[in-house]
Amino acid sequence: MNDLGAPGEAFSDDMILADIGRFLDELDPPPGDLVQRVQFALALEDLDVEVARWERLDNLAGVRGGGTGTITFTVSDLTVMINLTKMGKLHRIDGWLVPAGQYGVEVRVAEHGTTSTTADEGGRFVLDNVPRGTTQILVHLGDVSCRRTVVTPTVVL
Repeated sequence: MNDLGAPGEAFSDDMILADIGRFLDELDPPPGDLVQRVQFALALEDLDVEVARWERLDNLAGVRGGGTGTITFTVSDLTVMINLTKMGKLHRIDGWLVPAGQYGVEVRVAEHGTTSTTADEGGRFVLDNVPRGTTQILVHLGDVSCRRTVVTPTVVL
């Protein structure tokens, strides 16, 4: 007898769901680093952060192996636009914040730690030598007494 059972045999819901599960695992398995990505994202759970959303993207060039690419994130009253440039095994992130201001900007890369900079009065910032990996950008608005943090969704460089 095969997985399909005998001719004319009724299939239970459990059998059908199990077959669908095997089918999906075979044709569209989860990424091998899914657990690490989730753990990386959850590491911020103890912080009081607002999560930005993707606004627009141009084929994510630069995000998965291309040369350059621009991604825009938005949350309520802040827009974060970044341009990614691949430089060998590293990346350069040129960014702009709207509204402009001298805000703290931090890039987190899984298994590589963080790098920080401050945007200039025009909202522009540069993060050089960013390694490959699951990446998030945090923008710290306001001073220490009234600090607000915005975090982008993860991007795999």
